[in-house]
Amino acid sequence: MPETSEVTVEAPEEATEAAPPTEQSAEQPAEASRKRGRKPGSTVRKTRTVELTLTVTGTADGEWQAELSHAGKRVLQGLTIPAVAVSRAAAELHEDISKAIETVLDTAREQHQARLAELEAELTKVRQALSELQDG
Repeated sequence: MPETSEVTVEAPEEATEAAPPTEQSAEQPAEASRKRGRKPGSTVRKTRTVELTLTVTGTADGEWQAELSHAGKRVLQGLTIPAVAVSRAAAELHEDISKAIETVLDTAREQHQARLAELEAELTKVRQALSELQDG
């Protein structure tokens, strides 16, 4: 079953500063400024954010893929990523993320080592059988 790690990255777009305070005429009630969510003359900066979702999917065989979505639309999908790159990226993001992903990678390593031991034992048996056939 694939292990999935999802990371959301928010990057600020251009921040806009509030316009300098202007005098309101009788035709522009104070309600107009409340609709914008700021007090008249406020110097509060509103930062817009961009939401990107990076989904990294790995299998027990150690195959990793990435998918990137922006505003609910897939921008990239099915990108093959080496396990070492996943490990490095996780370490750069956060220690807890790194620990979780390293646990998955350790499990995959153990499975590969066990499979390698099985194959080496089988290879030894085949070589021995071949040797016995050649001696005969």
